[in-house]
Parts: sequence; C-alpha cells; structure tokens
Amino acid sequence: MTRAQGIKFFGLDENKKTILAVGGSLGARSINEVMLTHLIDLHPLNIQLIWQTGKNNASRYIMSGKMHKNTVWAGEFIHEIDKAYAAADIVISRAGAMSVAEMCVAGKPTVFVPYPYASEDHQTENAMRLIRKNAGAMVADSEAGTKLFGTVTDILFDETKLKQFAQNISKLAITNANEIIADEILKSIQ
Repeated sequence: MTRAQGIKFFGLDENKKTILAVGGSLGARSINEVMLTHLIDLHPLNIQLIWQTGKNNASRYIMSGKMHKNTVWAGEFIHEIDKAYAAADIVISRAGAMSVAEMCVAGKPTVFVPYPYASEDHQTENAMRLIRKNAGAMVADSEAGTKLFGTVTDILFDETKLKQFAQNISKLAITNANEIIADEILKSIQ
C-alpha cells in the first residue's frame, strides 16, 4: 500500500502532511478533544487529519470534522487501518501493547498518549520503552490539552525527527511472532 493510495482512499490531498489520530474503539476523550479544538488550525498549517473517533461522542466529532471537508476524514472506526497507516506521516495513539506493536510494524512516527488508568500505568511504561530508544514521543493524558497538538506539529515539520522515529520504531517490529510462539511451544513439549 502506497501513501498515495492511502490518501486517495480517505479523499485527502497527497501534497499535505497527514496526522492519523486513533484512540481505541471507544475513543480517547483527551485525544478527541484536542483534535476538535485544533480543527481550525489544520488549514493554516496546510496539514490534514484522519481521525478515528471511537464510539463515545462519535457523532459530535464526525459532524465537526465534516465542517472541514478536504482537510479531515472522521469516522467512528477505520476498518482498513493499513490504508490509514500508509497515508499518515505521524500518528497519535494510546500506548497499549497492541497499539505499540502496530506502530512498530507500521514504522510510523508516533506521539503516544498513555491511558492514565491502565493497571500499574503499564501504558506509560510501554511508551517509555520506545522513547528511550528515540522511537517515539509521549504526552501525558493530563497534559494533552496544552501539549499534544504542539508536540505533534513540531515533529511533523521536523523531517530529521520524523525519519529518526520511523527508522527507530521499525527496528522494534516483531513480524514473525507466530513463529516465535510456535518454537517456544515446541521447545516446551519436547
């Protein structure tokens, strides 16, 4: 899947940098509220947004996104996430284990916003493991309103940082997990 194919799928402009914001199937209120607040900033910055809102308050966010046609694609859920990853120059995401694994395989520069109520704050630790390897950035959920959009756009317009994050996060991808698990099972039964 090429970037151009992903951009075309969402009806956006191939010549604009693209943010992908995902907050899980229910939606991350902190991420969604930041996106809602900054919809008016997309056009002046010549950037666009693919926005998976999740279920909670989806109609509010989607209707607001429609007011910015040709700059925002907003939907409750993205069924063809591979196209969204292909289109994205940077991703905003929670930091659950599956989200982190997907970002590594997708090789996308990511700003993580860990869910603050996850048991033992494991999402923060997941994000920190990538940050320590210069493979992503993090904004605390409590600071999302004041720091998230600025952090994302600062990285988005820093080609060196984008490239570093993409290279470093890709190195952490495990694309053969099924083989590793099968090998471990076979070792344990022999």
